[in-house]
Amino acid sequence: MDATSHGDPPGPPAAPHRKTVLVTGVGRLAGIGAGIARRLGADGWDLVLTYWQDYDARMPWGVQPGDVDLLTAELQATGAAVVARPADFQDPQAVDRLMEDIAAEAGPLQGLVLSHAESVDSGILDTTLGSFERHFAVNARASWQLIAAFARQASAEGGAVVALTSDHTAFNLPYGASKGALDRIVIAAARELGAQGISANVLNPGPVDTGWMDGELRGALARRQPGGRLGTPADVAGTVAFLLSPEGRWVSGQLVKADGGFSA
Repeated sequence: MDATSHGDPPGPPAAPHRKTVLVTGVGRLAGIGAGIARRLGADGWDLVLTYWQDYDARMPWGVQPGDVDLLTAELQATGAAVVARPADFQDPQAVDRLMEDIAAEAGPLQGLVLSHAESVDSGILDTTLGSFERHFAVNARASWQLIAAFARQASAEGGAVVALTSDHTAFNLPYGASKGALDRIVIAAARELGAQGISANVLNPGPVDTGWMDGELRGALARRQPGGRLGTPADVAGTVAFLLSPEGRWVSGQLVKADGGFSA
C-alpha cells in the first residue's frame, strides 16, 4: 500500500528535469551569445558558456573584463546552473579539453548553440593566409569538432544543434567562406545524426548591432529593414529557443533566415 492509502498527504511534486546547453561565444553582455544565454536560462536550461577575450581585444568593442562574471551571476539568479570557460577554438585541442571539463562539471548536454566566430573584414586581394586559416579553424573546423563531440556524448533522447551563420561574401571573404563551410557541416549533421534524435539547423539572424556598427552603417541597414529597425540579441534568442524546444525539433537540416525580412 502506498502512503496516500493511509491518508498521508502526497509529497511535493518532483522537480522538473533541467537540460544543459553549451553556448559558445558568450564574452560580452551586449552580444548575441549573451542574449541567447539569457533566454535559455529563463526557459529552464542549465548553461555552459565559452568565451575568448583575446578575440574581443582585436575587435572595435574591446574586452569588457567583468562581463562574463556579471552574466554568470545574472543567469544564476534565475536558478540556472552556469559553467563559464575560456576556449581558443583556433587550437585544435581546445574542443577535447572543453568537453572533458563539461563532462566533469556539468554532465551530458542536450543542446549546442554555436555563436562564436572569427570575423575580420578583408577581400580577395588583401586577405592574408594567416587570417584565412584562422577563420576556417574557428568558424568551420572547431564547429565540426563541437558537433561531433556533442553527438558522441548525447544520450538516447538526442538533442539539438543551432549554429549562427551569415551570408556575407564580397569584401568579407574569409568570414563569409568559412560560414558557408559551416552551413554545409550543419546540414550534413542533420542527415547523419538524425537517427540519434539530433536535429541541426543553421540560423541567419541578419544584421544585429552588438557594437560593431558605426552610426552611418546602423542607419543604412535599419532603412533596409521592412520593419524599420535592426534585430536584437533577444530577437535571435527567441528563434534559437524554439529550435531547441520539443516543438522545434521537427525542424532540421534548414538554413533559417530569422532576420526581420532583411533578406526578402
